[in-house]
Amino acid sequence: MENLKEHPEIYSLIKKEEERQETTLCMIPSENYCSKAVKEATASVLMNKYAEGYPKKRYYQGNVFIDDVELITIEKAKKLFNAEHANVQSLSGSPANMAVYFALLNLNDKVLAMNLSHGGHLTHGSKVNFSGKLYNFIEYEVEKETEVIDMDKIRKIAELEKPKLILSGFTAYPRKIDFKEFDDIAKSVNAISMADISHIAGLIVSEAHPSPLPFTDVITTTTHKTLRGPRGAIILCKEKFAKDIDKAVFPGLQGGPHENIIAAKAVCFEEALKPEFKDYGKQIVKNAKALAETLMSENIKLVSNGTDTHLILIDLIRTKSIGKEGFGKDVAVALEEAGIVTNANSIPFDTSTPFKPSGVRLGTSALTTRAMKENEMLEIGKYIADIINNLSDLELRQKIRNKVLNLCQNFPIYKND
Repeated sequence: MENLKEHPEIYSLIKKEEERQETTLCMIPSENYCSKAVKEATASVLMNKYAEGYPKKRYYQGNVFIDDVELITIEKAKKLFNAEHANVQSLSGSPANMAVYFALLNLNDKVLAMNLSHGGHLTHGSKVNFSGKLYNFIEYEVEKETEVIDMDKIRKIAELEKPKLILSGFTAYPRKIDFKEFDDIAKSVNAISMADISHIAGLIVSEAHPSPLPFTDVITTTTHKTLRGPRGAIILCKEKFAKDIDKAVFPGLQGGPHENIIAAKAVCFEEALKPEFKDYGKQIVKNAKALAETLMSENIKLVSNGTDTHLILIDLIRTKSIGKEGFGKDVAVALEEAGIVTNANSIPFDTSTPFKPSGVRLGTSALTTRAMKENEMLEIGKYIADIINNLSDLELRQKIRNKVLNLCQNFPIYKND
């Protein structure tokens, strides 16, 4: 970044952020570290080019090489996910979901999706989001006792409400999703089946989680998170929806696509097609299970008592050392002071507000990218439990911070830098 030194304020902050990432444990489930190749594609001269339209159908000249980049990315996406059609222009997950709704629904159409506080996403019908404002979302929830979804109940809701679209795929749900049954339910009520796999796409292509393809009608996913690519998204769908989806993305919602990010997506997909990526995805789940078992052994209550994925949700109301609502932020701040970066999160049936949630959300994707395995999860799990069980002990946080620094030094993000 030699040229950036001429802009010292931004240069300094980027260098500080590099150090922060290198010396802390990233355990936010939606974050990861992309490869050097993905970073290089993102920072390439492709960012200079406008390319409104689609390959071979552009509104600007000078896209002969850009077209090839996007066509390659489309083909790699289709191959990676076994999809009939791929749109690789969506800027991120929320715009991708918006494009699907705009393509396939009319305003106020009925959609069946997961309640936000039970694991759904803002774009899955939250009243403060465009999705909840423009469409009629009917919600399903997890069961109070098991904290997992009951597919029979979802089927009954679908039969009663007759939604136009049924949405599966979540942002804070730690268990496997039965995409096939969701699709069967959708077909039984003549609804479109949609899956948002943004969190688990990397697990799906690693065969560490069942896939919603090829049977699901339309699938959205971000390309960061478990896929380890650039911040962006793609939409996969059956061929019969392709034209409407493409029109919704452009010209419906977006102008010129970010072709530098599209190139980085191609690099990400190529990396995910390699055999070693399957090992990576499976290790993410192994690490999450090891971390979950460690936390539970230290009397930390987890939503659904474990995980099948990369994601763990801590229930602080039923963790005896806390035993109160609204302590998610306090715990997340304490963990950050110890070098463990997580996020406060609502839990199912949370009696507190979204501003003071009663849970903490953890993930193992980024730690697995750093080549950490089960032994490290045992160590980190004990650090997390010690902080939660001794929340007012500031000296303990500093001791754990020093241990985290040593751990991070042994597992650098980018080797040979």
